[in-house]
Amino acid sequence: MNDLVIMKEQQAVTSSLQVSETFGKNHHDVLDAIDNLTQENHGVKNMFSESLYTNSRGRQYRQIFMNRDGFTLLAMGFTGTRALGFKLKYIDAFNQMERQIEQTGGYQVPTNMAEALRLAADQAEKIEVLKPKALFADAVATSHTSILVGDLAKILKQNGIETGARRLFNWLREQHYLISRKGADYNSPTQRSMELGLFEIKESTHINGDGVTVTTKTPKVTGKGQSYFINRFLQAN
Repeated sequence: MNDLVIMKEQQAVTSSLQVSETFGKNHHDVLDAIDNLTQENHGVKNMFSESLYTNSRGRQYRQIFMNRDGFTLLAMGFTGTRALGFKLKYIDAFNQMERQIEQTGGYQVPTNMAEALRLAADQAEKIEVLKPKALFADAVATSHTSILVGDLAKILKQNGIETGARRLFNWLREQHYLISRKGADYNSPTQRSMELGLFEIKESTHINGDGVTVTTKTPKVTGKGQSYFINRFLQAN
């Protein structure tokens, strides 16, 4: 587990081969899952990069490197208590590697794979002393990607919290994170939620059948909000 995350092209990454070995999955299945992700949404292609590795017989095979966001998308489909433990270790490995970059005032790229693995091993030694919930919260809080409430419900369900998009919306309104009164602001974040940095609002416009331009507002959960709500549910659970 010491080489979960390495440095490649000035960023912290992991590989499809490492993911398959860690999670006990067939490498071809991991590659297929990544291919499906990139085919369904071209916007995620920059999270993955093609490469080759050489096996013990000297033959070259395809592998894919992925950054933190790419790994997060891929690992959302991995469920179970054992899988959650592996996710937490990966997330912390990403955090440790990225902190190393920040502490050096820029990108510090090892000159060879041996140096990269030694760096990852040094960082991995710190993982065991940290609490899993704190690791998960820290990793999500540093995410630059805001997600829909429905996507948050999926993450919660994959981690043992029985909920769905509708139930989560109801809970958010009941707890006064979203506005419950009917009207133009229905399901919009409350002032308190916005001040806490839990949500952001995505505005979009379209022209309806009468030719009128309509503006819609969609609440999206920030990285900080994901951490906040996941911790609330995990602690309550």
